[in-house]
Amino acid sequence: MTGLSIATTSVPGDLMTKLDAIAESGFSGIELYEPDLTGFPGRVEEVAERAGALGLSIDVFQPFHDFEGLAGAEREAAFARLDQKLALMGKLGANTLLVGTSKRSNSASDRKTTAADMAELATRVGQAGCRAALIALPWAAHIRTELEAHDIIETVDSPFLGLALNSFFALADGSQAARLRDIPGDRIFHVQLSDAPAFDVDISRLKSRFGLLPGQGALNLQSFVRIVARAGYRGPWSIARISSSAEDSRETYARDGYRALVALLDEVAQTEPALPRPLQDLPPRIYPTGVEFVEFAVDDANRGSLTKLLSSLSFRKERRHISKTVELWRQGAVNIVVNAQVSGFAAKALAEHGPCVCDMGLRVKDADQTVTRATRLGAPAFSQPVGSGELDIPAIKGVGGSVVHFIDEKSDLHRVWDIEFDPVPREGAAQPVGLRRIDHVAQTMRYQEMQSWLTYYMSTFLMEKARVVDVADPSGVILSQALASPEGEVRLNLNGAGERRTFAGAFLAGGVGAGVQHVAFSTDDIFETSAQLATSGFERLPIAANYYDDLQVRYSFSDDLTATLREGHILYDRDGKAEYFQIYSKPIFNGFFFEIVQRKGGYQGYGARNAPIRLAAQMHLSKTKVPA
Repeated sequence: MTGLSIATTSVPGDLMTKLDAIAESGFSGIELYEPDLTGFPGRVEEVAERAGALGLSIDVFQPFHDFEGLAGAEREAAFARLDQKLALMGKLGANTLLVGTSKRSNSASDRKTTAADMAELATRVGQAGCRAALIALPWAAHIRTELEAHDIIETVDSPFLGLALNSFFALADGSQAARLRDIPGDRIFHVQLSDAPAFDVDISRLKSRFGLLPGQGALNLQSFVRIVARAGYRGPWSIARISSSAEDSRETYARDGYRALVALLDEVAQTEPALPRPLQDLPPRIYPTGVEFVEFAVDDANRGSLTKLLSSLSFRKERRHISKTVELWRQGAVNIVVNAQVSGFAAKALAEHGPCVCDMGLRVKDADQTVTRATRLGAPAFSQPVGSGELDIPAIKGVGGSVVHFIDEKSDLHRVWDIEFDPVPREGAAQPVGLRRIDHVAQTMRYQEMQSWLTYYMSTFLMEKARVVDVADPSGVILSQALASPEGEVRLNLNGAGERRTFAGAFLAGGVGAGVQHVAFSTDDIFETSAQLATSGFERLPIAANYYDDLQVRYSFSDDLTATLREGHILYDRDGKAEYFQIYSKPIFNGFFFEIVQRKGGYQGYGARNAPIRLAAQMHLSKTKVPA
């Protein structure tokens, strides 16, 4: 089995708590960070015993820095430190000492001196029954690259001295992993995996800030893993030490790290015979083919505001659950479930969060395989008692305690509306306004949760991520991360809010946690839809007239087109020849709202340029409301 490891410094709590969390997350080993050990009040042997009882190997003891190239008393002190570390490793049963190249400005720069020190280190390490992995630090005084470190290792030529690789150090400056292909696998003793945004600057100042879990950044980690595996590396794959940008996600870091690491290695192993699969029989990432339904938890007080808004959008109440206070509202391929049941999961969500989106259904090829993959990667499964005549629909827990159900056509799951719901008499023949399907779902969360949920979605589903966009709220900044299936059948927006006074921050405060803040419907003709909405009682979000004056100048619109956009409160964006149109509803409970969009010419974005306009309009509306 492939060894999966993580640095203890990335997990919160005291050392024993860290070990418990790491083992529970699924890892098989740890990088033991020395300050975690020195702060432990018990005996060193107790750490080894606890790790062993949990099935954790101590793969690496770290850090050991600023060793080579010193002279006189400083050199003697460096070797004394080495001997002390080796004695600790003997008590711990640790196998590998991670040695970082020296940052000391007074260390010798000549390779002969460095090689001599490393040869003596290798001898002492070997005598202690251990080995040393040399990692080149990009900010070191002299040895800054993997190839320079490998040159020293080849000069020493000892079975007890090898190379440690860190994907961030290897790739973040724009280098390609292919330059490492000539390093033999038996010379690689340890591999750390860390992602990052793409940088064109000196990474020595950025590692502590921007190190991310695999899949969260833009580095080509698949190529890095493939080349190292082809070289013959068979040691553990480790999640590198947490960066300061991820400090607030430490509570979930072990779980997220395991999920990200397994997903990355499994993705490469499917096409690379040299790499064993980290988990046998793990289903591949799931291709979501659409949003089957969105379910709201409401009480009698809020049900009216939701159904009134749905009616103004020309949704029809088509079905009622056979035994519960649950209704299906439908238009086109959009299914909205309104759940006012006083018991069960929706009632619990209502009690904890207030009226909210409590459930979402995704269409997939195989629902059971989807749950299998998600749960094996650490997602909590979800179940609740199934009544007579009801289907047991596979599900997992999602963002903010919500639930995600999975609908496939392999069984009766896709017939849920016919099996569990009875038709209701139509109360009126409302003319549809042209809403075809759910275009995207926007989920708002704290900044610190964004990367966690990004890993959740990217490791479970076959989705692609766009770059993170900064959205200027009138009272702060919101980070927006868009995800989409390859053909855009499912689109998600993860919005990270920090300041409570932002519109998204107020949603978090009002909804007591992360959740769906808006759902967008697609139309084929925004102008026809807008004209029909004008007679249906739909309340639009008012957009400032100044926006349309700017729009006309920016895009050279005619007076007639500008007037139509202004009258319909329609926002517009363009990317090349691709166009995007947007209409927003006024917010209802806890700031939730609907959006109507039209994409033309292959537009793939979400109107990021308009987000500050929408946020300003929502903020203005909230301030001008007259208290009841």
